[in-house]
Amino acid sequence: MEFAVLNGSLRSKSYNQALIDTMDERYRDKFQLKPLNLEKLPYFNQDQELHPPEVVQQFKGSLRMADGVVIATPEFNWSIPGILKNALDWASRGELVLVNRPVLIVGVSTGMIGTLRAQLHLRQVLSAPGLSCRTLPPGGNEVLVTFAEQKFDASGRLTDAPTLAFLDSVVEKFLAFI
Repeated sequence: MEFAVLNGSLRSKSYNQALIDTMDERYRDKFQLKPLNLEKLPYFNQDQELHPPEVVQQFKGSLRMADGVVIATPEFNWSIPGILKNALDWASRGELVLVNRPVLIVGVSTGMIGTLRAQLHLRQVLSAPGLSCRTLPPGGNEVLVTFAEQKFDASGRLTDAPTLAFLDSVVEKFLAFI
């Protein structure tokens, strides 16, 4: 199985990227992660939705071919980053490549509530008619890694045993959900 990865963080030492890297290593025998570069996408322009630029066509093609999607989101001002919203806007118009696609939402923060507000907003966006993604129901399936600096080692790998155990349980539920 192959999952496309949308990472809403552009930061060079992103904890969200560190979580993706940890997942890539930890679950390599179950699925492959294919990161998609959101930085190259132009701003969504409705004038181009039916004939998008080549980079958008490639992005949408990667989403179309994926068995599912993993979205890692930081939280900016109680919401998702603009770069992630832009990518979802492209995916929601013209060819609808995410409709009924299984999506696993994860997020990392240095604070005590993780990316809770961003994930709630992301769930709302993913339920829009042009996306209509399938996500695990809320209530015990939210991967909200809190106090990141205490849970990742110097090399950027998630090492906190309770967090890894919870991540394992959510990934197993997601695989069964698919």
